[in-house]
Amino acid sequence: MANLETLANIAEIFGAITIIGGAVFAIAQIREFRAQRRLAVTVELTRSFQNPDFADAINLIRDLPDGLSGSELRSKGPEYQRAAVMICTTYETIAFLVFKEMASLSMARELSGGIALVLWRKLEGWTEHVREEQDQPSWAEWFQWLVEQFKRDSVQEETHPAYQRHADWRPRF
Repeated sequence: MANLETLANIAEIFGAITIIGGAVFAIAQIREFRAQRRLAVTVELTRSFQNPDFADAINLIRDLPDGLSGSELRSKGPEYQRAAVMICTTYETIAFLVFKEMASLSMARELSGGIALVLWRKLEGWTEHVREEQDQPSWAEWFQWLVEQFKRDSVQEETHPAYQRHADWRPRF
């Protein structure tokens, strides 16, 4: 009888260890899945910045004066409005992915923080005009949110660009 009782205790211990091991493995798999998902999002965001249409939009808008009004942007022609919409919708997507923690704020800032701040300065007046004209206060809301996040945390980045901050960087392998 003692042997059967000992075997039952050993089986119970083994069962508990198996359950704990399974839980640890599941947690590890979930973390790995999240890391892979973040990497995939990073790759896709990088691709969006390599889009020739997006580059053309940036080139059109970055040469405009800061605080351009809606009517001033419209007077430039429909290609400027298309460029503004493309920039806003691209940054809307990036910002929402950051907010949902599918992409990190630091990664988004490193990829496009400086240009996002410049583009927002150019398009803020136009954005306010669109919001009022369309009675849509949510127009470019995530773009604005992202820029505000960049501004909040960007003192170091603004004063020291990457080529200075990471001048001593060397690859690990």
